[in-house]
Amino acid sequence: MFTGIVHGTGVVRRSQVTGLDLMLVIDVRDLPEKDINIGDSVAVDGVCLTVVEYDKGCLRFDVSRETLLRTLLGSKLNGDLVNLELALLPTSRLGGHFVTGHVDGVGYLESLEHVGTSIQMRFRAPRDLSRFVAEKGSVCIDGVSLTVNAISENSFEVNIVPHTIEVTTMKDYFAGRKVHLEVDIIARYLDRLMTVNQPRKTVPAPIQQEPEPSEEITQEFLAKQGFVAPDLGE
Repeated sequence: MFTGIVHGTGVVRRSQVTGLDLMLVIDVRDLPEKDINIGDSVAVDGVCLTVVEYDKGCLRFDVSRETLLRTLLGSKLNGDLVNLELALLPTSRLGGHFVTGHVDGVGYLESLEHVGTSIQMRFRAPRDLSRFVAEKGSVCIDGVSLTVNAISENSFEVNIVPHTIEVTTMKDYFAGRKVHLEVDIIARYLDRLMTVNQPRKTVPAPIQQEPEPSEEITQEFLAKQGFVAPDLGE
């Protein structure tokens, strides 16, 4: 689990296909002082990967075929910058929002405009994801937690402040650039609950008719049923 608050950027040092998988080596640059161990989870441009080797400031990851089909990691070249975030700790500040590192889809930057010291960016999301994006809601772009300012059909706008521009790869964005998108986890689960687990229609059980009494209610009948003591005579 992550927060979308990027800890720094890394540089791709090697991207090599091994069978159906990809071996990705990233120089973590400004993260070597952090506590990183083999088996740890690291978000690379918003994609949760497992560290399999850590040597001389470089992390090695094995990227599965499933991840390659759903993300842009297979197109990364040597020298490309990527956003990095270490997994959330129970004591960490939740400065962004809950991010799983499981990319929902790929979108692209439609336009960008400098507004004061910030940059306003408009992204287009796939149609099946755009319904999860809400005004003033959260969205994760390449591992960066952002607040949605406005939405229009399949597009949405976010405002990138100077600090985010400085510490992430967003300073290199250009119109047409493809990006990883992860929608808010709450919206995703809510949709699942509403569309799959619909209340089942229950058929009322047939009304059971009371059986007709086989005997008249007499003193003898009540005695047989235990309501009164039988008349034993004198």
